[in-house]
Amino acid sequence: MPEQPADVRAGNFREVALGYSMEQALLEAGRCLQCKVPLCQKGCPVEIDIKGFIAKICEKDLDGAYAVIRETNSLPAVCGRVCPQETQCEGNCILGKKFEPVAIGRLERFVADTFMAKNACETVTGKQECSMERDDRKVACIGAGPSSLTVAGYLASKGIKVTVFEALHEPGGVLIYGIPEFRLPKSIVANEVAAMQELGVDIKVNWVGGKTVTIQDLQQEGFDAIFIGVGAGLPRFLNVPGENLVGVFSANEYLTRVNLGRAYDFPGYDTPTYMGKNVVVLGGGNVAMDAARTAKRMGADSVSIVYRRTQDAMPARLEELHHAIEEGVAIKALCGPIAFNGDDKGNLVSMDVQKMCLGEPDESGRRSPVCLEGETETIPCDMAVIAVGTRPNPILLEATPDLELNKWGYIEADPETGETSMPNVFAGGDIVTGAATVISAMGAGRRAAMEIARRLL
Repeated sequence: MPEQPADVRAGNFREVALGYSMEQALLEAGRCLQCKVPLCQKGCPVEIDIKGFIAKICEKDLDGAYAVIRETNSLPAVCGRVCPQETQCEGNCILGKKFEPVAIGRLERFVADTFMAKNACETVTGKQECSMERDDRKVACIGAGPSSLTVAGYLASKGIKVTVFEALHEPGGVLIYGIPEFRLPKSIVANEVAAMQELGVDIKVNWVGGKTVTIQDLQQEGFDAIFIGVGAGLPRFLNVPGENLVGVFSANEYLTRVNLGRAYDFPGYDTPTYMGKNVVVLGGGNVAMDAARTAKRMGADSVSIVYRRTQDAMPARLEELHHAIEEGVAIKALCGPIAFNGDDKGNLVSMDVQKMCLGEPDESGRRSPVCLEGETETIPCDMAVIAVGTRPNPILLEATPDLELNKWGYIEADPETGETSMPNVFAGGDIVTGAATVISAMGAGRRAAMEIARRLL
């Protein structure tokens, strides 16, 4: 797929990948083998009929292709951009055994971007008609991220009234506050949300689950079912000296300031963020890549990712890692942070790291990092972003003592239906699984929505 040149895109927040033309999409779709047993579909968390929509592309029937995708996927323009296809659908592509797999995600994005819906119902479902809205059934969703939006879109298409309560001032969850504009333009999410609202979904922002709205409140108001999709947005820290210095951020805070606060568009939005010139990012996942690439675009002179394992062990998508390196982000592997150092005013000036090596494989075959005694390094930096994972925010959980939690503090939910220990209260996404992918959250939302619809219709 065509992309902005690395030296150009590193200085702007426009989307990196430029999308297929019709000719390029037809060439790529023509590579599909149309397998009798499509393993690619089994690799998709929402089980899109992949060979079906690709066949429609080959016929130049984009309306048909969109309808096929929308049968199971509520956010195709989003998934085509941010799903880890290489480990899911494309990772199971038969063609990929000997050659490059079919670019399923890019084709999905092409269909979603090119299709022109005639009304809101067709945008949400791929069909021009939806069920008439019923006054005798209503469902509440807490949180407006990908799992809740999936529930809302599915149920609204069945005529069930849905109200979504979102803590922040804009719906979208991690799609808005976490994923940067250059990977997922905010307009894509806004279009999806607008279509749902046209279909009758009521989205209430600035409502904090567990504070301004509780499960008990919603039950008393007569909601027939409640879905919890609040994510796992509480950051984890390193617990090393100096972590409270000025210039040390969690990735959650840094990315939220830039993305949701639109700091990347200053002074168009008068919401500036902290500006670092020499930035280090701690972690090796997609969030670390997002933070590093964001810092580069925000004007940093140097950006380094510090990771305690080797580069090939990073859990980030290879595409994101490749893009980061192309854009000038340095990788400092086999380094573990041991202290942040500040000046006499409490500002970060450097970070000490412990050099590591990989030890012997454990029972699973994974080699853990081991300290190289006496081998340390001081890295000059005036800003550090900690991207080492998240945990569940306790606000809603503490306000709902009847919810059964697992040993990690996440909600226990039936993997088939999403129902929790409270009858007709469902949950899905990161608040159940811990930090995972957008598409897995959507899959959980779809399963819960199907069960809710089965009970109410």
